[in-house]
Formats: sequence, structure tokens, C-alpha cells
Amino acid sequence: TVWTGTQNPFGVRSELARAFGIPETHVRVHVPDTGGGFGGKHTGEAAIEAARLSKAADKPVRLQWTRAEEFTWAYARPAGVIEVRVGLDKNNTVTAWDFTNYNSGGSGLTTPYQFPNIKTAYKACDSPHREGSYRALASTANHFAREVMIDRIAGLAKTDPVQFRLDHLDSERQKDVLNAAAKAVHWSNRNRGSTTRSLGIACGTEKASYIATAVELDVDADKKRFKIRRVTCAYECGAIHNPKNLRSQVEGSIVMGLGGALTEQLRFNNGVLETIDFNTYEVPRFKDIPPIDIILLDRPDLPSVGAGETPIIALAPAIVNALESTGQISNNALPIEIV
Repeated sequence: TVWTGTQNPFGVRSELARAFGIPETHVRVHVPDTGGGFGGKHTGEAAIEAARLSKAADKPVRLQWTRAEEFTWAYARPAGVIEVRVGLDKNNTVTAWDFTNYNSGGSGLTTPYQFPNIKTAYKACDSPHREGSYRALASTANHFAREVMIDRIAGLAKTDPVQFRLDHLDSERQKDVLNAAAKAVHWSNRNRGSTTRSLGIACGTEKASYIATAVELDVDADKKRFKIRRVTCAYECGAIHNPKNLRSQVEGSIVMGLGGALTEQLRFNNGVLETIDFNTYEVPRFKDIPPIDIILLDRPDLPSVGAGETPIIALAPAIVNALESTGQISNNALPIEIV
């Protein structure tokens, strides 16, 4: 009998049964009220370790990993490389889309944009370290690569990035959230008369729900610094039954996305992990959170779907698209300092 904080109690039961060579019917896993896991509590190493110690001591054992132990021995989200190749004709019209994800995963791999000659692929790789789930899985990585590329193609075609997306999307639900976000940030007036303030936008779909996120930045190109002034997102996940809870899910995804996009990073030195606590692994603090505007689109004619993951996927590409939209900071200038 094990008490453990996990988001996957049935999986932990299976792991315990395998570790001790006993039937799953002889294993009980209790899950007390604990904080969210967001993919980080899928496996049961601590539970197995506690059970082994308990068996050796022949009495109940309480085991608690230190934060440094958790950072060192737990898994991290998969690293990955994404290659995107786009064919353009002499009029800069897209003629081919070739998208390959190496290692980080297949979630969100398929493009929602209607292009001729589409090819997408996911290729697994041998990783030198343990890998596990992250909120929205690989949709964060795949949407990042795709939505940044979409803005760059729109630039080559000399087309407004929102209009370019609308011209190549066939999902009315995706168009609705994109239009709602663009309207809320007065997209048609973006960058007008300003070389320091910029807007970027990105959109996507995951787990049958739809998101569009716009980010407003203050950019100091000379010092290579920027500050996020505001995040606006429009979200639709079918019928809304609990608006307050839904808004909290979206807001939490945005805050978590800010950390993943800007500050959170595992650092190694000669093969040794240097990131061992929340001083060295920088999650967002209250001081880091900009104003957040959330637009919820209710679709009572559609079944509800989960809202815990999709809102995170469009934030990081919206930041990069805002950085590049002024023309003062190219992709070769990244990363730049965040203030």
C-alpha cells in the first residue's frame, strides 16, 4: 500500500507490481490531495523507492525527495529539433510544406493550414537523458515552429499575418478565435507610429479546442531588451459549464507558458546538472506576470472538451512574432534580454 502524489495512479500501480513481481490486485495506490502535475507526475520512482525501503525495514516508511534530487533524477520534457521547409513560387505563394519533428513528439504535428503538397513526419531519437510529459506534450514545440514560420512566410508574401492565416484555414472555429483576439488588440492599428511597441499573434488547435494568443511588447532594439506589456488570448473549447474555472485554466496555462518561453531552462556544466532548485530554474514570479486578457467563446451547440493544455501552445510563437514584427530584431538576434 502506497500513498503518493501522482497524476497516474493506475500506471504507478503497474510499475509497483512489476518492480515486486506481484499481481496488480495486490497493490493499492492512494492519491492524497496534491498540486497539479502537468505531466511531471506520471511515473512512480519515489513510490517504488519507498516500497523497497519499507520492505527492507519491515515497517512503514515515509520518503521525500529533496528538490535537488528531483531535478537530478526525474525526467524532463523531450529536447527536439524541428525542420521546416516551405516551397514558394515566384509570387511567394506556398506550393509545398515539409515539417519534420525530431524527438520532441507528434502532438500537434499536423498543420491546420491548407497548403498543396503537405508532408509531416515525426522521428524518434535516442536521448542521453530521461524524458517525460509536459503540459500539452509536443504541441508546444510543433506550434512554436509552425506559427513562427507562418509569420515569416506572410512577410515574404507581403501579407498581413492574420489575413494570411485566415486565407489558409478551413476551420471556422479556428478563424473565430483568431478574429476575436485580433479585434481585442486592435490588430489593424498595430505598430502604427511606433518602432518600439510591437504586436505578435499565433493560433492553434489541440485536443479539439482552439486558441489564438496575441502579445504586446516594448522593444529596445539597441539594448536588445524587451518587456511584455500585455497578453490577450481568445479560447474556445465547446460549451462552457464553469466560466470561472475555465478562465483559471487558461490563465494558468499562460503563466506557465511564460516560464517555458522565457526563463525555464535546464543547464549542464561538463555533464553535471546545475539547475537544482527554483532559484536556478526560474519559474515566473508575480512580478513577471503582465496583464492578461482572456476572451472565452461559448459554443453551447458543441460538447465540452478539456481546457487544461491547449491555451499554452500559442504563447511562445506570439512572443517571437512580436519581436520580429518591427523589423529591428531578426531571428539571428535572439535570444535577447527580458526585463
